[in-house]
Amino acid sequence: MSIGSDKLDPQAGFCRDCLSIQKNAQKLRCYSCGSPRLERHKELYELSIAHIDCDAFYASVEKRDNPELRNQAVIIGGGKRGVVSTACYIARIYGVRSAMPMFKALELCPQAVVIPPDMKKYSETGRIIRQMMLELTPMIEPISIDEAFMDLSGTQRLHRNPPALVLAKLIKKIEIEVGITASVGLSYCKYLAKVASDLEKPRGFSVIGRAEAIDFLKDKPVSMIWGVGKAFETKLHNAGIRTIGQLQQMEETILIKNYGVMGQRLFYLSRGIDRRPIQPESEMKSISAETTFNHDLSSKDDLAPVLRALSEKVATRLKSKNIAGRTIVLKLKTHDFRSLTRNKQIDAPTQLADKIFRTGLPLLEKELNGTKYRLIGIGVSDLTDPEQADPPDLVDIQAGKRAKAETAIDQLRAKLGGNFVETGYTFGKGSLARQQTPPDKDEEN
Repeated sequence: MSIGSDKLDPQAGFCRDCLSIQKNAQKLRCYSCGSPRLERHKELYELSIAHIDCDAFYASVEKRDNPELRNQAVIIGGGKRGVVSTACYIARIYGVRSAMPMFKALELCPQAVVIPPDMKKYSETGRIIRQMMLELTPMIEPISIDEAFMDLSGTQRLHRNPPALVLAKLIKKIEIEVGITASVGLSYCKYLAKVASDLEKPRGFSVIGRAEAIDFLKDKPVSMIWGVGKAFETKLHNAGIRTIGQLQQMEETILIKNYGVMGQRLFYLSRGIDRRPIQPESEMKSISAETTFNHDLSSKDDLAPVLRALSEKVATRLKSKNIAGRTIVLKLKTHDFRSLTRNKQIDAPTQLADKIFRTGLPLLEKELNGTKYRLIGIGVSDLTDPEQADPPDLVDIQAGKRAKAETAIDQLRAKLGGNFVETGYTFGKGSLARQQTPPDKDEEN
């Protein structure tokens, strides 16, 4: 029999540790297990839009797999010249933050243990958690490997519990079976669910209801509005607008006149109005790999081998997922952190490292003007099925031979190990491609 929300007292709530329904709204601890982690809210059993966000995900996975790290500051990132991918909460106490240059993070927290990212392991852990979510509802909208929106509307009869309890059970299951923690934001729309999930990390469970939304938002900084970055925040500050409450007092027409489409977003989100639906996982749009160097590089002799190694990695993933792509995208980041992106569409979709590399190399050569680069990446977009991929090349008669050679190398690597067979570009001096910090970012968008 389904538990109707009208039969539960939201003011009494439930225990987040033992999941027991509470009987007394006045008690400060669970009547069953004594835990103080009680969840209570006037709209607790009426809300169904959630945002799930794993706590310091990469670092949490590493601590799970190595208990000796549990009480240590852990930073996930790519060497001294890389950036911080994730910092555990101990490291964050010292001021370490994601996207911070590694040298700065180590200045703030010199005792930290630095671990190169293991994207394969993180992706697998993320897939396990995603499957747990899908067992509850197909209405899952992934945001990244470790966070997603969920819409549990209409699932109460199926799960015999209101969404809030279903979510609490999910988080407990993740903690027990996966070995990491996550935080939940529960509300009536995506924007406020995302805001709520950040309020009490780690192991948070925060609720923002309809009745309180405007009052909750009015004293918050404008940067809390989705889409307001540093530059736009400065623009609003220059206009004397610092709090969301100030936006709540402004007319929609004025905001649109001053800020265009973004002005309309400011008007609605400042009032807690977000009509965006949960959109189930869409098709992958691109696959890429990149690496940050230990030392800035500027020459073709140094950069081409790395580009080749990254092209091989992207090709391996395209083949494993049985997809191909038509647009090759080169990414560079200069020594002073300027990002450059160059792309070229090829005649037919490809899965081949040879084709990816030979398309990306001329794009790279055009940027070799003495500029020093700290990062290089290569990717493939415009993804499609591989049926039409890599037809015979009537112009480059050697392309077919190289494709056959690549297939043979793939087979040897599958049998003997990923780096057992090297190409001319990645062997010898080109082994710089292997000596650099491992590609600190793989993306599937």
